[in-house]
Amino acid sequence: MKYILVTGGVISGVGKGVIASSIGTILKSCGIRVTSIKIDPYINIDAGTFSPYEHGEVFVLDDGGEVDLDLGNYERFLDVTLHRDNNITTGKIYQSVINRERQGDYLGKTVQVVPHITDAIQEWVTKVAMIPVDGDEKIPDVCIIELGGVIGDIEGMPFVEAFRQFQFRVKRENIICVHVSLIPQPKTTGEQKTKPTQQSVRELRGLGISPDIIICRSVTPLLAEVKDKISLFCHVAPEQVYCVHDVTSIYRVPLLLEGQGATDFFVERLQLNPTCSGVQLNRPCSRSRRLMQRWKELADRYDRLLKEVTIVLVGKYTKLEDAYASVIKALQHASLAVNHRLDLKYIEAADLEPARLHDNAQKYHEAWKELVGANGILVPGGFGNRGIEGKVLAAQWARSRNIPFLGVCLGMQCAVIEFARNVLDHKDANSTEFDSETKNPVVIDMPEHNTGQMGGTMRLGKRKTLFKTENSLLRKLYKNKESVDERHRHRYEVNPDYVAQLEEKGLRFVGRSEDGARMEIMELENHPYFVGVQYHPEYISRPMNPSPPYLGFLLASCNKLTQFAQRGFRPSPRMSFCESDTDSVDDSDGDEVARLTTKTADFSLAEKNSAA
Repeated sequence: MKYILVTGGVISGVGKGVIASSIGTILKSCGIRVTSIKIDPYINIDAGTFSPYEHGEVFVLDDGGEVDLDLGNYERFLDVTLHRDNNITTGKIYQSVINRERQGDYLGKTVQVVPHITDAIQEWVTKVAMIPVDGDEKIPDVCIIELGGVIGDIEGMPFVEAFRQFQFRVKRENIICVHVSLIPQPKTTGEQKTKPTQQSVRELRGLGISPDIIICRSVTPLLAEVKDKISLFCHVAPEQVYCVHDVTSIYRVPLLLEGQGATDFFVERLQLNPTCSGVQLNRPCSRSRRLMQRWKELADRYDRLLKEVTIVLVGKYTKLEDAYASVIKALQHASLAVNHRLDLKYIEAADLEPARLHDNAQKYHEAWKELVGANGILVPGGFGNRGIEGKVLAAQWARSRNIPFLGVCLGMQCAVIEFARNVLDHKDANSTEFDSETKNPVVIDMPEHNTGQMGGTMRLGKRKTLFKTENSLLRKLYKNKESVDERHRHRYEVNPDYVAQLEEKGLRFVGRSEDGARMEIMELENHPYFVGVQYHPEYISRPMNPSPPYLGFLLASCNKLTQFAQRGFRPSPRMSFCESDTDSVDDSDGDEVARLTTKTADFSLAEKNSAA
């Protein structure tokens, strides 16, 4: 097993996750199997109880693990399926050591940070690195480990010490340390400053780890003299100092690293063998080159898109984009597939409520102006009472004005509440989460929900949803499958007692759980696109394979859904980046496809609203 340790310096949030994912991408383009581990030095057992304002969204894995959002980056870039143990926290490590101490595994010895905690970290890494993540039983070749936080943080010290020991345990030729650092560029002088990076590397080397590669994050490309200075003071060769400056999209980062020779360095330094269909090669095969070609086409398409589609996200945590990281990524994937630049606007749900008109009339009118101008409206998942009435009003506007709507988890529940109030005329219809005394509980808590405990008590992970009818828009978007497996994270669900009333008025529940008791997919008849899903389809959306509910939503918002349906719900070559669509095409044909542009008319919301 080969290991790549990614550390960060100067500031947190410098981009370690994207860079670690990009390193995995360029290695995977060589036919090398890659897995990844994210280390978070906080004491929490998992990310499930975090406020979205603390660490952004909670990402959910197939096995129900609630983990850091960086694992979402790994899955999207590498197209792998990770497990809960791929996310290590201080809490998990200490819990495992304490449990072993209680069982007497340490034979009465004094349990200490060194060696017991550090040994536990190393054992965890070596165990998890061997778990297959590509959907088969083949062991990965390389494990990329991202150490969260900044070098020098007190809570990260046990992990740094563990990897200081680890490099001798696995031998030098089997491990690389990549240090990601910030190169500030003050506006007053415009000069790229290297001193913070020098101090960060000095701190890391003082703790016993010497970086093999320094990746510098900067606003503009790194000057040659700046690179030489970093090389001189940080004990690395100039060709091992890479620059990742601000680019138009994160899809360019793997290309940026590959262009600076990172692929050759990793292959040579770790003594890796590029393969193609299991055959060892001296260089990447044409199949691998096509993977990077598709990645380049993805980045190029993002840059050349001219037409825009305006999507409004009505949520509760709109002050921090990371709170909806996977939703935003899924929207971007779908917008790229339909050849439109995503113009995403955020509305604080509470700003749509009548109470806001009295508190802050300006915010109220601005929020409604954004909502009215949207090509599509999305209400994502969430918890708590704040902003619920605003989300219900957003669903009502989309339904009554024939504007494409996608409700995810809580968003679907809000759409059901709105429909029950305004179509079934149950004016007090609500969820028991928000009104436990309501006479019309159209959304109820699950029977297995434990209200006395917060962590891990939801319906989590991948579950099967069965389609109950062939006459379903979403089923066609899912390529007419009889069932789909998607990831869940919820405590409340639609009350089965009201399903017959709702369906009688046109709100159909076309997808249900295997036992038929849980409503999973909702569609409204005679509407361009009014869809709700109880699961979170954004978790398994991929840049080259967008999530079907999000793809349908963007198609409808761009007024392309009818055209897509006429094609038999099959993507055109310029809508797809999938390997299966391009493997039969030679490189020259692929270049020709890349030059094609979409020639469809712009969608005019003003004309649509006027007609309505």
